[in-house]
Amino acid sequence: MEITAHLRNYRQAPRKVRLITDLIRGKSVAEALLQLDVTIKRASSPVRKLLLSAVANAKHNHQKSNELLFIKSIVVNEGPVLKRMRPRARGSGAPIHKHTSHVSLVLGEQEPKEARSTKYEARNKSKKENV
Repeated sequence: MEITAHLRNYRQAPRKVRLITDLIRGKSVAEALLQLDVTIKRASSPVRKLLLSAVANAKHNHQKSNELLFIKSIVVNEGPVLKRMRPRARGSGAPIHKHTSHVSLVLGEQEPKEARSTKYEARNKSKKENV
């Protein structure tokens, strides 16, 4: 089951937001929250809020606990560009582009890991069976 959350029209360039989303892609929710807490970038706070929103969606809509959730995909796309003008010499103007971002987050659920036996345990088990 996939749980989604979206952040639309965030007023920062997508290139800068992708630096943050690349850090947490594929990680568990707990690891991602820790990474976002220690990252010193402006986009880390809104991405953290987006992640918490997705976790709340999982709990409320699908009754999932956040221990098994991980970030399946997180995508940053371009939003609308706000176009402004800056006065320049001799009455002319220079364009200013204020970029926005759309962030889409998809959470997936991991399969519970089964206890794997190590080589040491397997060897000792076979010795005990032979005796």
